[in-house]
Amino acid sequence: MIASDPVIALDAMGGDDAPGEIVLGAVQAARDLGVRVALVGPREVLEAEIAKHGARPERITVVHAPEVIGMVESPALAARHKKESSIVVGLKLVKRGEADAFVSAGNTGAIMAGAIMYIGRVRGIERPSIAALMPLSGKLTVLLDIGANADARPSYMLQWAQMAAAYMERVWKRDNPTVALLNIGEEEGKGNTLTQQAYDLLKASPLNFIGNVEGRDLPFAAADVIVTDGFTGNVVVKTMEGMADYVMGEIRSAIKSRPWYMAASVLLLPAFGKVRKKTDYREYGAGPLLGTKGLVFIGHGRSDAKAISSALRVAAESARSGMLEAIQQTVPARSS
Repeated sequence: MIASDPVIALDAMGGDDAPGEIVLGAVQAARDLGVRVALVGPREVLEAEIAKHGARPERITVVHAPEVIGMVESPALAARHKKESSIVVGLKLVKRGEADAFVSAGNTGAIMAGAIMYIGRVRGIERPSIAALMPLSGKLTVLLDIGANADARPSYMLQWAQMAAAYMERVWKRDNPTVALLNIGEEEGKGNTLTQQAYDLLKASPLNFIGNVEGRDLPFAAADVIVTDGFTGNVVVKTMEGMADYVMGEIRSAIKSRPWYMAASVLLLPAFGKVRKKTDYREYGAGPLLGTKGLVFIGHGRSDAKAISSALRVAAESARSGMLEAIQQTVPARSS
């Protein structure tokens, strides 16, 4: 069901800077963007945080959840046994139809395990996938899977590509989005058995499949959707994050090394700002968990208020777009 004025459940206790930055992001989204937010967490803690920012926005409600799942807890065990945690309570709001989407920057494994446990998978989907939004070269690309499934099958990768294409079409308005397979070479026939078989499935599908892309192509937005197994995708994303931090650190060190470099850098600040904005993950906030019967978005553990506000905006846009219905129609049910 498409929601015209969706309610987004937000795990207020998930993330490195929770609940402070999470609550601030919710307040900003409610005041500036008009997003309806159900903050989930210990009521007294959340009420105190909201009070720091003046009068509570009318579009924010608080849902009590006294337990918290830590970042290092066993995902499946925590999701199963901590039924009063902010993650589980938030997911159950989606399950009961009291919220149209769930956003969390908490324990990724627990979010995924809880989503499967309490919301369930879309019929026909063998394994849900976590997608990363990569704002590179001024164009948004979706890379998946980025860690939910270290071991993949060709059929999984086809389903992930189908879901991601529907997501890009409905939410980001890409007409007939292009799909590529991450591989060690561009030519057909490259790669291991998994990528060769996935290539054949993608090529035979109705998707706008453009073939293989290599790792060096990722920063240049070679396709709207790039699919790979979860092990490779996780390594790619973390390597790119590390390299970005390294390069920015080297630039800062170089600028500080000479007084005239520092003077010249003042003139370049607007240019640096444009590059930062173009590549800032906080502009999009969170990536979707594709394949569950409810909208779930997973943010970076270090998400600040801006990232949370953006995640709430994207979740609300997704609920209004009919993305979930599109995915359910796109992926055919597997025959038993």
